[in-house]
Amino acid sequence: MAKYTVGIDFGTLSARALVADVQNGREMGWAVSEYAHGVMDEFLPDGTPLPTGWALQHPSDYLCALKEAVRKAVQNANVDKNDIIALGVDFTASTMLPLEEDMRPLSETHPSNPHAYVKLWKHHGAQAQADRMTKTAREMGYELLDFYGGKVSAEWTMPKIVQMIEEDEALYEKTDLFIEAGDWIVYRLTGNVKKSAMIAGYKAFYDAEKGYPDRAYLKNIHPKLENIFQTRLRGDVYPSTHNAGGLSKEMADVLSLNEGIPVSVCAIDAHVSLPAANICHKGEMLMIMGTSVCHIVLGDQMKKVNGMCGAVKDAVIPNLACFEAGQSCVGDMFDWFVKNHFPMEYENEAAKLSMNRHQYLTHLAEKKRPGETGLIALDWFNGNRSVLVNSDLTGIILGMTLSTKPEDVYRALIESAAFGTRMIVDTFEDAGIEIEKISACGGIAVKNEFLMQVYADVLKREIRIARTKQAGALGSCIYASVAAGEEKGGYDDIVKASAHMGGTGERIYRPNLKNSAVYEKLFAEYRRLHEFFGRGGNDVMKRLRMIQRDMCV
Repeated sequence: MAKYTVGIDFGTLSARALVADVQNGREMGWAVSEYAHGVMDEFLPDGTPLPTGWALQHPSDYLCALKEAVRKAVQNANVDKNDIIALGVDFTASTMLPLEEDMRPLSETHPSNPHAYVKLWKHHGAQAQADRMTKTAREMGYELLDFYGGKVSAEWTMPKIVQMIEEDEALYEKTDLFIEAGDWIVYRLTGNVKKSAMIAGYKAFYDAEKGYPDRAYLKNIHPKLENIFQTRLRGDVYPSTHNAGGLSKEMADVLSLNEGIPVSVCAIDAHVSLPAANICHKGEMLMIMGTSVCHIVLGDQMKKVNGMCGAVKDAVIPNLACFEAGQSCVGDMFDWFVKNHFPMEYENEAAKLSMNRHQYLTHLAEKKRPGETGLIALDWFNGNRSVLVNSDLTGIILGMTLSTKPEDVYRALIESAAFGTRMIVDTFEDAGIEIEKISACGGIAVKNEFLMQVYADVLKREIRIARTKQAGALGSCIYASVAAGEEKGGYDDIVKASAHMGGTGERIYRPNLKNSAVYEKLFAEYRRLHEFFGRGGNDVMKRLRMIQRDMCV
């Protein structure tokens, strides 16, 4: 009798649920539910304006999307719910919310207060706090950042909490617990708070051997942080293969599943994709390509890499170090361009060809040769995550003339994203981390062949595409199968589960060496701009941001 698991992938804009066959990873049925409030970056639901750089979400959206996506996925799969043996969850991170003593989100009782809502992973309002945390660690000679790229990111847990303390101490005092949204969803499913070691490791400095950061360091950042991990960030951590508890009767009724089936501890939405692509060995890198791009590399030992997002041992695959880097804005950058710079005449032509805006611009851009546009761009439209770790940096498009066409800019943006990835790959290898195989998954990797060919040409490497279009959700299915265990029809380790349920498909992009030669020249120019604007040659981006913030007060 076939057995199945359900994986729920909570992304930036929607939740996707998938039902997969435990024996072979066959995708039986899936469904997507968009968040009603999306990303709140301008106003709260009641019209309260938000400062520049903020990115919030409404916690109720997650519960509504969970219910709708899971019920529809199971219905579409047409499987007997008695054959579903476990449930798995992954989430963006650090996506964090403050809770009251009864585990309710503070936004329920403080709907006009921005700090009461979920701070999404790409919330950049805490850059000043992140910079201070970096400076303090350096001044103390504290080795905390050795495996976090040398800098604290505004996207991580602690800067967001410090921001709340400094900007709304009264609300902080009303907060009983800060919790990752993924851990909160697991709590809502099981009634148990089982913190994800994966999220704690990458986003909150947790080390399995040393624990959390030194209290003296935390106190130096702010006195209220000294005991934060024993109070408002309390809770034991567990691997994502761990059974967090059985599905509660209440949630079983909501989801139309059986009460008591295991729910795995939450995983990060990017990292969970590795087993989905059967990336389980050293020297392998996976690019998870969507609104942003996350680059994850497996190695056999921990090493320091400047500008990476973190390195955690055993976080994804046992006995392997897992290095993370990323770009904050890729799919978002392309969406910004097509929403704001798509002429009506292009709209009409795209309609004639039955193409959407992205498809039409890709159709035009791929007719150009590398270097033909005369443009080069910096892909920092939402800051730079790696390798500069600075959310105050902004995008640049250089070389425009009165002859520049929208497709020229679109191509330059695609190339800039590939150059950003090249910077990351080169940085890893300069640090002694070998990358022998590159795979990709996510919406962009599946949908845009031209973009993937540009990546292959820029990287001068083959790129394999994961066979699933839903790597996050399938990864959660795989983790769920391990949480269920072999006795219930699952697996006892993630590598074995991945071998059966994950894998790459037949699509492989190979570099065009003629194009690569041109891109090598363009990448040299990209690198010069990267160093000049990113490492202090000219701080104009920072000064413009300061002027903007002053004018928005």
